[in-house]
Amino acid sequence: MPRLRQVPRSEVEDSVVRGAYDRLFGPERDPVSDPGTATGTPGNWWTVFALSPQVFRHAVAGFSLYQKSADRLSPPLRELAQTRAGFVVGSQFVFSQHCKSCRAVGVTEEKIEAIPSWTVSDAFNELERAVLAYADALAGGRGRVDDGVFDVLKSHLDDEQILDLTYITAMYAMHAVISRALRLEYDDVEERITEIAAPTGAEGRDVGADISGGS
Repeated sequence: MPRLRQVPRSEVEDSVVRGAYDRLFGPERDPVSDPGTATGTPGNWWTVFALSPQVFRHAVAGFSLYQKSADRLSPPLRELAQTRAGFVVGSQFVFSQHCKSCRAVGVTEEKIEAIPSWTVSDAFNELERAVLAYADALAGGRGRVDDGVFDVLKSHLDDEQILDLTYITAMYAMHAVISRALRLEYDDVEERITEIAAPTGAEGRDVGADISGGS
């Protein structure tokens, strides 16, 4: 379950939230008691974000912005960056959803499958590789971008396109982080990195000493 309370339809007063519930779940359906979207997700991103109509509206406006950027920025480039950002942050939700978005805008299956290992793949051209490297720098490097990457971007894209790419990719890195933090959608998973208990009597054994032969 998500870490925050979900908002049932009966509590929704904001028109934007209500409209989103209608479009995604149907006009009569309560997405909390009867979850599920057309793409197979539980839909709890929407029901948790509905806790703050202001945040909900801001997020939805961001989705609209990235869709409207298509007249300036190539949708396949945009989706490659968003999908890679989801992978780098470790969000199963963002990565999975944007694999589907990649497919919808014509990215080949070969390229989609190669996104996790793009650095050793021949599937991408020079610009696509620069976009994926840029996504790595934004989502994993906290904005530390090598000049060589930026030079390639500048050789193919104008400043307006690079700003769009930067803002949209960083926005989806943020959504990936939020999804993991609140355990939304496909990121509703327990922490994997935990201690595996040793056999009884060896709970405090120094493995390093065993290996090194120390006492």
